Amino acid sequence: PVDLAVALESRGFGSLFVTEHSHIPGDTKTPYPMGGPIPPQYYRTLDPFVSLTAAAVATESLLLGTGISLVTQRDPILTAKEVASLDLVSQGRFLFGVGVGWLREEIANHGVDPKVRGRVMDERLRAMVEIWTKDEPEFHGDYVDFDPIYSWPKPLAKPHTPVYVGGGPANFPRIADLGAGWLSLSPSADALAPDLAKLRDLAGPDVPVIASHVGKVTAEILGGYRDLGVDHVTVELPTQPRDETLRRLDSLHKAYAELG
Repeated sequence: PVDLAVALESRGFGSLFVTEHSHIPGDTKTPYPMGGPIPPQYYRTLDPFVSLTAAAVATESLLLGTGISLVTQRDPILTAKEVASLDLVSQGRFLFGVGVGWLREEIANHGVDPKVRGRVMDERLRAMVEIWTKDEPEFHGDYVDFDPIYSWPKPLAKPHTPVYVGGGPANFPRIADLGAGWLSLSPSADALAPDLAKLRDLAGPDVPVIASHVGKVTAEILGGYRDLGVDHVTVELPTQPRDETLRRLDSLHKAYAELG
């Protein structure tokens, strides 16, 4: 993560987002969304908070994000502490991308019923907001329950670390209720436009959006997102050895540079 973060910042990229899977169950019934077997990199990921802390101390301006953190598989009190600590270490450069997760067996191994994972995430996020924003937070829900506690540090970012919810339109009410942003997944600006319009109608025209583009990257494709008013676009970086990765960054940088 240090080499990658330094390489990104030196080339003028704006952010580094890392994924999360605590593990991949050996016998899964949940279909892999992209089809076929689950790729090995899904169970070889580093812990995102460790990775991004390393990246934070090696950079000065690079934004650092989770894309996504599986909140349904995380203790909310501990995760609130990790988020606030990384926010502090990075001097307010952390973006907390979250999601409910798709791998039902992985979720179940953490003691969560996959059928209610959306409700579990909602409560855990609301509980974390309480911890970040209050001196003596408490929370009482169906899936999270604690009496008043003390927990510091508080995030440098105000009112708290920016939260971005990943997923499709089913998450739009959640985004509006939380005052969060949207971490989208789209093959093109044209494909994103209808859902983006729905979100803006519900959450307001200024709702923060990070477009996670999948597929070929060209200046024309990137320009389409800018025309939609999306000013933060991430692109996939394949899992490759160091030298191949750096060459890939140079290729991506060329596309961004052509955008102007």
